[in-house]
Amino acid sequence: MSKISRRGALTLLGLPAVAQMASRGVKSVARGKPSGKPFNARFTNVAKMAGLTRPLIYGGSTGFDYIVESMGTGVAFIDYDNDGWMDLFVPNGTRFGGAPAGTTNRLYRNNRDGSFTDVTEKAGLVKSGWAEGVTVGDFNNDGFEDIFITYWGENVLYRNNGDGTFTDVTKQAGLLHGGNHWGTGCCWVDYNRDGLLDLFVSNYVKFDMERVPPKGKSASCNWKGVPIYCGPRGLETDTMRLYRNNGDGTFTDVSRESGISKPTGSYGLSVVPADFDEDGWPDIFVACDSTPSLLFMNQRDGTFKEEAIERGVALSDDGAEQSGMGVAAGDFNCDGHLDLFKPHFAEDTPGFYRNDGKGRFREVTMEAGLGVETRYINFGCGMEDFDNDGWPDLFVSTGSVYPEVEKQIPLMPHRTPCYIFRNLNGKVFEELMEEAGKDIAVPRVGRGCAFGDFDNDGDVDILLAAVDEPPVLLRNDVTGSNRWLKVKLVGGKSNRSAIGARVLARYGEKVQAQERMAHTSFLSANDPRLHFGLGASEAADLEVWWPSGRRDRFDGVAAGQLVTIREGDGIVAKVRFGGPPTSTSGPAR
Repeated sequence: MSKISRRGALTLLGLPAVAQMASRGVKSVARGKPSGKPFNARFTNVAKMAGLTRPLIYGGSTGFDYIVESMGTGVAFIDYDNDGWMDLFVPNGTRFGGAPAGTTNRLYRNNRDGSFTDVTEKAGLVKSGWAEGVTVGDFNNDGFEDIFITYWGENVLYRNNGDGTFTDVTKQAGLLHGGNHWGTGCCWVDYNRDGLLDLFVSNYVKFDMERVPPKGKSASCNWKGVPIYCGPRGLETDTMRLYRNNGDGTFTDVSRESGISKPTGSYGLSVVPADFDEDGWPDIFVACDSTPSLLFMNQRDGTFKEEAIERGVALSDDGAEQSGMGVAAGDFNCDGHLDLFKPHFAEDTPGFYRNDGKGRFREVTMEAGLGVETRYINFGCGMEDFDNDGWPDLFVSTGSVYPEVEKQIPLMPHRTPCYIFRNLNGKVFEELMEEAGKDIAVPRVGRGCAFGDFDNDGDVDILLAAVDEPPVLLRNDVTGSNRWLKVKLVGGKSNRSAIGARVLARYGEKVQAQERMAHTSFLSANDPRLHFGLGASEAADLEVWWPSGRRDRFDGVAAGQLVTIREGDGIVAKVRFGGPPTSTSGPAR
C-alpha cells in the first residue's frame, strides 16, 4: 500500500481537509439474525457498595472551551501491596478556574470483601492537574509495582517504597521534560532486553492556551455546524519519546537515536507494546487521532523503524485516516498470534486487524461483523474472554467529546452506552448491550477502562472512568460450567514484572496467545495476571516466552486456579480462589 497523506485521504472521501476529527461518515450495517446462544456473563455496577464514591472531574460541567477538557483519563489495576488482591488507581483531572475541593488522583486498597478503602493520602499520591494515562511496572526490580502518569504538563513517576507509600522521583529519575508537551499513552517496555523496564511516552499535541484559536473561530472549530473547541487538527503535533532505564534509578532520553522521534505529524494517544512479528523483541503500536497510526518495529539493535502503513495498521482498509482513541491486543481467533482492535470516532467503523504471525495485518472489520455499530465516539476497549468460553470477546466504552452538540442535535447525545461484541466462533462477533447486564447500557461519558479480577472469583471485571461521576466498577458474575486459568509471571533474568513475556495456552483445538503488557485500552493498565477462559477444557498446556529469550513449557495445568510461574524456577505457587495458596517450590518472590 502506498502512503496517503492526511489531506489526500480526506480528499478521496470528499471531506474538507480542515474537518475537525477523522471520520468516514459510515452508517451502521444491518445486524444479522441473533445467534440465540446464551451469554453467561452478567455485569453489575458495584462501585457505590465498593466505596468508590468520588467523581472524576475533567473539564467544564456544561461545555468545553479547549480540547484538553475533552480527553478524560485512563484507570489501572495494581497490586501495590503484594497481597494477591487487585487494588485500583484512578487518575483525575481538573477544571480551568479550579476544580471542586478534594479533586485528586486516587488509590483504593482492596479490602478482600468486595469493598475498597481510599488510601490516597496515606500513600502519598495526592495530586491535582490534567492527568491522562497510567502505566504500572516495577522499574527498579525491587518487587513492588511503580506508577507512571502522563499529564498535560509534567509527567510523574511514583516509586513504590514497599511500605504502602510512594515517592515522586520524577526529577531525580531525569524525566522532567519542560515545554508544553501533552503526554497521553505510556508504557513500560524492555525494548533492549537488558532486564530493566524502559519507558515509552506518546504525545498528543503541543497545547498552548495562548496560541489556540477561540472556540468556533474557523471551519476546523465546528462540528456539524455547532461551534466547538479547536483541535486536534490545526494544532501543532508532537513526537513520541523513549527513555532508557540506566539501572540506577535514572533514565536517558533516547528518542532521537532510537528512531522513536523520527515520525512527525501524528496525534498520538493510546499505546500497546507487544512482539507482533514474534522475533523475541517488543514492538510498539500507537493509536493516533485523525492521523495514520504508528507501528514501531524493533530492529534488535536499540532502534525502531516505523512500518504501520507497510504492515497494514496505519489507515482504514480504503486508505483513510481514522480517529484512533484506544487499542487492544489479543488473539481473537486463537491461532497463537496477537491481533489488534482499534475503535474510532462516531460515524466510522472500528479497525480490526488479524495478524499473520509475522507482524503483517489484514483488516477484517466487516467480515467479523463489527460494522454494525458506528453511532458513538469510542474510547476504552478490551479483548477479554468475559464468559470463559475460550474465545476472547470485545468491550468498548463510549462518550461524546462535544457537550454542546446534544442541545442542537438531540440524536447525538453526550452520554452514551458501553457495548460488548461476543465472540461466536473466532470469526464473527455479535453485539450485546443489555444481554450482558443492564449496567452495560447505562449512558455515560465513558473514557478509559481496564480489565481485571478484583474479587478473585475467576472471571474478568471492568473498571471504567466516566466523566463527572465516580468510577464504574462492573462486577462480572459468570454462570455455567466454563472453566478458566490465570497465570502470574515473575521475571528472573527478565524484568521482575515480566512485561513482554508471552504465554501460549493450548486447550481443546485452540492455542491462545496473551502477552504481559503494562498499558492498553484507552490510557489504562490491566490486571497483570493473564486470564484464559478454557470453555469445557479441564486443563491447558502452557508455553512461556520470556523477554530474556528463555522458553518454558508446562503441560496439563489444571483449570480453576491461579498459577505463579517464576523464570528459571517454574510453577512456584498455585491458588484456588477461595482457598489458601499451595506452594510448590518455596514462596514466589
